[in-house]
Amino acid sequence: MTNRIKNIALIGASMAALALGGSAIAGAASGSGSSSSNGSAAIALGRAPGGLPPQRADETLLTGNALAQVRAAALAKVSGGTIERVETDADGNAAYEAHMTRSDGSRVTVYVNKSFEVVSVKAGP
Repeated sequence: MTNRIKNIALIGASMAALALGGSAIAGAASGSGSSSSNGSAAIALGRAPGGLPPQRADETLLTGNALAQVRAAALAKVSGGTIERVETDADGNAAYEAHMTRSDGSRVTVYVNKSFEVVSVKAGP
């Protein structure tokens, strides 16, 4: 009888562990949680902010003065927008790109040249 109780307790504990692990994986896959204003926290966790494609291996997140200047240019162009991620642009549209969400919820990518001037705004992530 003691072995039967131990087995039932073990099965119950295993099912609980599987349920908790499954919910943690589902939460990570859904992109729930907070992200920083430039998305670096989400990138550090290995996932992009909600709705954005993951960062490409051939693009680099900006830091320092370049980050500040690209952010300022993008925010001036897309009034009321939110910066999701700022990085180099490997597609040749410009030197840098800022992935943003407009105040209406639509996503845009703002392309900025090396002089920190906006050269174009493209709809989509």
